[in-house]
Amino acid sequence: MRNKKVVRTVQLGLLCALSVILMFTIRFSIFPAAPFLEYDMADVPILIGTFMFGPAWGLAITCIVSVLQWLIVSPHSGWVGAIMHIFSTGAYVVAAGLIYRRNRTRKGAAWALAVGSVAMIIAMVPMNILVSPLYLLTDELPYAQAQAEYIDRYFWYSAAFNCIKAAINTLITFVLYKSVAKALRLMEPVQRPQGGGSAE
Repeated sequence: MRNKKVVRTVQLGLLCALSVILMFTIRFSIFPAAPFLEYDMADVPILIGTFMFGPAWGLAITCIVSVLQWLIVSPHSGWVGAIMHIFSTGAYVVAAGLIYRRNRTRKGAAWALAVGSVAMIIAMVPMNILVSPLYLLTDELPYAQAQAEYIDRYFWYSAAFNCIKAAINTLITFVLYKSVAKALRLMEPVQRPQGGGSAE
């Protein structure tokens, strides 16, 4: 019988890999005035992992994927991009995971995704005010001026982007979760009946 821990490690690894692959393959800007705000589907496998294994594992996948994004997908975004992704997706998966863990039904999934979306949108407000301006820093542009410029030029684009991203990821996750989870669970060891008999 395959070890359950090994199977879970493989399942989590596949979800991380799928998340990174989706970063490469499905990636586009939503607002021409803010081209750095790029949508990708990386959060969908993370949310599926959260529903399968719980919020703690969802947060762990988020951290792993965020570091991989920093190192191999978007190195230009640096550690700032990794921190932003951890906070945004982390807020989503923790809120959604805690709710779905208590109500593992289709209605519970819809409610969990809706609350998770709101949590992400709210969490990103202070992040966009305090952290996003770091992207604009130069020797000639100190933090205070960069912050003022970001808020003036990009804050509402960022807020709208987070709403759109949350809505798309919620819909896709709700549609795909059951089928993807079923496929991943095919890897799990079959529980044979006790007593030594073989299952027919």
